[in-house]
Amino acid sequence: MRAILLAAGMGTRISRYLSGRPKCTVDIGGIPLIEYTIQMMHRKGITDIAIVLGYNGQAIRDILRGYDVTFYENPFYDVTNSIASMWFARDFLEVEDRYLIMNGDVFLQDELLDRILEDELSPVMFADGSRREEADYKFKYEDGKLRKYGKQLTGDDITGEYIGLGCFDYSFMQVFVRQMNGMISRQQHNVWWENVVYEISENSDVYISDIQGLFWAEVDYIEDYKRILEFRGVSDE
Repeated sequence: MRAILLAAGMGTRISRYLSGRPKCTVDIGGIPLIEYTIQMMHRKGITDIAIVLGYNGQAIRDILRGYDVTFYENPFYDVTNSIASMWFARDFLEVEDRYLIMNGDVFLQDELLDRILEDELSPVMFADGSRREEADYKFKYEDGKLRKYGKQLTGDDITGEYIGLGCFDYSFMQVFVRQMNGMISRQQHNVWWENVVYEISENSDVYISDIQGLFWAEVDYIEDYKRILEFRGVSDE
């Protein structure tokens, strides 16, 4: 398996707590989040890893100095979204393999990554059915398939919260790249990389695996960061 982490964004919702650093560099108990993730992936046998940089990318390079990681740059990070970051790393997707695509500010419990790597579905996105009304980005899924998606979903249209990653086989990635290239050519550079998958889902099945009971957090708000520290038994003082 190959993994690509998107870490180009500025993190505007939590930026006042970051002192100019990317979200994925927050300290989660003696180790930056991005380094924790790379080390965990290496333990699971994932060694082909790419990271797309943008905002203060040098901070991430400094943390990961000595790690065998392929870096890409999104020089337009301040006026684009993560679909553009994926587009700048598109040559990484040309190898015939299975892919894990993940937002770089996501923390995963070790056992959760095991659960994700055991899943053989493709294309598959991961969601937490224990988080509904408090969810940030919401999924509705039935019979293990994505039916609706968006921040605006309410009530019975929410089955769980999207956790910020998906896994895809090579045949799907070929479709993904074609769709992404088309969206970029139409100047759709202000959407997330996930929107490529969502557009494909209008005509093809996208599977959802529910990981409730295992811990994860995406560092969008200070409350998310505090949840990670609490899980790891670290004081935030």
